[in-house]
Amino acid sequence: MNCSISGEVPEEPVASKKSGLLFEKRLIERHISDYGKCPITGEPLTMDDIIPVKTGQIVRPRTVQTASIPGMLGMFQNEWDGLMLSNFALEQQLHTARQELSHALYQHDAACRVIARLKKERDEARSLLAQAERHMPQAATVAMPNAATLSNGRRASEDEEMGPPGKKIRPGISADIITELTDCNAALSQQRKKRQRPPTLATSEALERYTQLSSHPLHKTSKPGIVSIDIHYSKDLIATGGIDATAVVFGRSSGEILSTLSGHSKKVTSVKFVGDSDFLLTGSADKMVRVWQGSSGGAYNCIHMLKDHTAEVQAVTVHATNNYFVTASLDNTWCFYDLSSGECLAQVSDTSKSDTSKPEGYTSASFHPDGLILGTGTSEAVVKIWDVKSQANVARFDGHEGAVTAISFSENGYFLATAAHDSVKLWDLRKLRNFRTWSLYDSNTSTNSVEFDHSGHYIGVAGSDIRVYEVGNVKTEWNCIKTFPDLSGTGRATCVKFGTDAKYIAVGSMDRNLRIFGLPEDAQLES
Repeated sequence: MNCSISGEVPEEPVASKKSGLLFEKRLIERHISDYGKCPITGEPLTMDDIIPVKTGQIVRPRTVQTASIPGMLGMFQNEWDGLMLSNFALEQQLHTARQELSHALYQHDAACRVIARLKKERDEARSLLAQAERHMPQAATVAMPNAATLSNGRRASEDEEMGPPGKKIRPGISADIITELTDCNAALSQQRKKRQRPPTLATSEALERYTQLSSHPLHKTSKPGIVSIDIHYSKDLIATGGIDATAVVFGRSSGEILSTLSGHSKKVTSVKFVGDSDFLLTGSADKMVRVWQGSSGGAYNCIHMLKDHTAEVQAVTVHATNNYFVTASLDNTWCFYDLSSGECLAQVSDTSKSDTSKPEGYTSASFHPDGLILGTGTSEAVVKIWDVKSQANVARFDGHEGAVTAISFSENGYFLATAAHDSVKLWDLRKLRNFRTWSLYDSNTSTNSVEFDHSGHYIGVAGSDIRVYEVGNVKTEWNCIKTFPDLSGTGRATCVKFGTDAKYIAVGSMDRNLRIFGLPEDAQLES
């Protein structure tokens, strides 16, 4: 028996009292509620006219699709096709979303570039405006001369040079110079990303076998002591600054003094060669900086005497362009100079220090390898980081005890090493934090020098002895691979410098000796 409506065997069969027709209960209930009559005869019909029919349990037969293997395979195929169509639609939606996201990121990048360009133009405009404001007193003096200045032309000239009483007018770091510094920074940063470990760099195993090759007493015995050192890599020259107020240029290959530079009246605190050129810079406790130029005969002539500081000059550092340099002094200022003219373009002081009863002079300075930031150490144990373009103090590191005697940036541009009386500290410039501290000596001995080698793979420390470490990273260890003999009996080490590819190490000490450490020539040939 089949249902009169669906034509299939009913699961709950019911019959009509009036017509005797058989229906599926759920179907006839819905029809009666909608129309109130029999779907077959059209006569009025209510649920009271419907009686249930008792039958056995109805078992539905399987559909054709599930009754055979081909039918089941066809059903599975249909479901698989539907799934693949749905997956294809989702992939299309994902592709569209990626295109929209890429377009949005491109627009964001373009907007950032426009903002950066506008900020640069704003900063340049502010710099030009500041320069114009600094020159306004000079212009006013020229426009409105009084009787005294007209009667004394020399006095008028001095006033124009000095500007406001007690402060010279500086031309400032021009937009062209800032562009030059920025271009240099971009070029060096790009090169640094591709730079690999030099194949000619001395290995750590070779450094472990370094011994003292020679010792050279370079300065006077009346005032012994070497306090600064630098190396001219292409010419194999070593310059030393001494307490005897002279600087000495020494030929390492010949083992002879090539030139003695006299002119300072007090100790030479800093010596710096300018790249591969013939220029040599010296800073002194006599408050002066001298620019020397070498000749073909080996002699050096002083071409500039710079007298912009009012206290001891403690450090000199050269910019990567080799066209500019910075000097740092105990008068709490650092000066930015043009090398060719010897002109002080900017003299910068930090006015943020509230306690003026303790003057905070600069005791060390160094340019970052890329040249856009400058690091300075102070007599009050503070390390300050400066933006060279704006001459703004952008970061400071605290934690040392005593004056910061040395500061050195790693060639990778990420690490900064500082030395003071208490310890050597390593700083992560990316997170502006101290990640390692070496307390190497007792309270009676200070750390006088810390220096990364030119490749950035080794770092040397000078105090009562000389120690060489292999550079690691923030998480790994920085292993000490060599400790040279204790110099406390003959004079503590004051400065350390790595030679080309770390094939030798030059050390200056208070006993006026320049010591060269390395491998004997036969050992170098074997290695």
